[in-house]
Amino acid sequence: MRVRFAPSPTGALHIGGARTALYNWLAARHDQGTLVLRIEDTDRERSTPENVEQILDALSWLGLDFDEGPVFQTTNEPRHRAVIEQLIADGHAYRSTATGDDVKAYKEANGQDKGFRGVPEEEGAVRLRVPAEGATIVRDLIRGETAFQHVHLDDPVIARADGTPLYNLAVAVDDLDAGITHVVRGDDHYSNTPKQLLVLAALGAQQPIYAHLPLLHGPDGKKLSKRHGAASVQELRDAGFLPEAVNNYLSLLGWGAADDETILSRDEVVAQFTLERVSKNPARFDEKKLRWMNGLYIRELSVDELTARLEAFTGRTGLRGAVEISREKISTLADFWPLAGPIFDGPVDDPKAREQWLGEEHRAALAEVRDALATLEPFDLASIDSALRAVVESRGAKPKQVFQPIRVALTGTTISPGVFEIIDLIGREETLKRLDAVLDAT
Repeated sequence: MRVRFAPSPTGALHIGGARTALYNWLAARHDQGTLVLRIEDTDRERSTPENVEQILDALSWLGLDFDEGPVFQTTNEPRHRAVIEQLIADGHAYRSTATGDDVKAYKEANGQDKGFRGVPEEEGAVRLRVPAEGATIVRDLIRGETAFQHVHLDDPVIARADGTPLYNLAVAVDDLDAGITHVVRGDDHYSNTPKQLLVLAALGAQQPIYAHLPLLHGPDGKKLSKRHGAASVQELRDAGFLPEAVNNYLSLLGWGAADDETILSRDEVVAQFTLERVSKNPARFDEKKLRWMNGLYIRELSVDELTARLEAFTGRTGLRGAVEISREKISTLADFWPLAGPIFDGPVDDPKAREQWLGEEHRAALAEVRDALATLEPFDLASIDSALRAVVESRGAKPKQVFQPIRVALTGTTISPGVFEIIDLIGREETLKRLDAVLDAT
């Protein structure tokens, strides 16, 4: 098996493109085949070095390695031009100055369902000659077989008047030259397939096996777009998702178990993956489900590994203690700093939390807490737990009436890791300092 992932570098690698890349990778690895990375950069204006780097960066983050490439389609242009001249010489293509209006007029005269047939000229764009009879059969592992009757197909343009090869010619030639046996891509390319097969047929080449993946939809059943959340791989990374969770989730969208909540290692997916099991129906990308799965992956990491990832993500060091007391409460790496940041940088300013939990009646409880902690020995987690619960009992209060004021005094917010754990982590001196700042405030 030789498969190719062939993105157009016109921007970041979107989630749908990432799934296509993953399915190519899985197909190649399952069959011990070869994965070729081809950059289809015929759109010169949008195929910038920066956009190419975004594609490579996204594949690297996802851990999708390739065996050959990246090969840039534009470097094969001399070969494309030679094929065009060969097709003209063999009578499979011709030059034509026919415009869109000419095509429209032809159909009005011959019937709208009749494919356009041009008259060979000395100059003009190059059109591929579609056979007068028969059909081009697209054999697809997902969609089955579809016959495109030649009588309905226009002679497609395969090169501009200046000889510049167009997409469908270049793709077909590149697949032929690279020995591609399987083409796995989004079904938005399906309408291009018969045109590419006609090129291959004119060259006397066998067609590869196709697998056109249904496009991803959002939870509302509409085509996936920015309104559904993160749109690209880089946005998922910046939002704190783990690549292994993203790979797991994307692998299930249209393939695998009946649901999209199955935890599978990469090796398990490789062992089970086949293109024949991909569904014909669009799968739904739900960022909430991805968050849930990501949270499971986070909690499976060791404290040391999660600390390393969070330190790289936040650009901060010395996070291990905070990671240890926060890991059960976060679903993405981005959740960590809003939760644990006040441990390091001091309380945030949340007027609503301050008004609700640092009123006069709460300060009395904080004063008792301060006194209990000031003389507490030993100053460890178990002793802190006992001392604070004793304050609750002595005041005849509910735990929340004592613990929430402590939380807000120490962090400025009502959402944080456990109060006992925070006190143990920041130590007696810093705890008393933060309590005093509240008690001394007028």
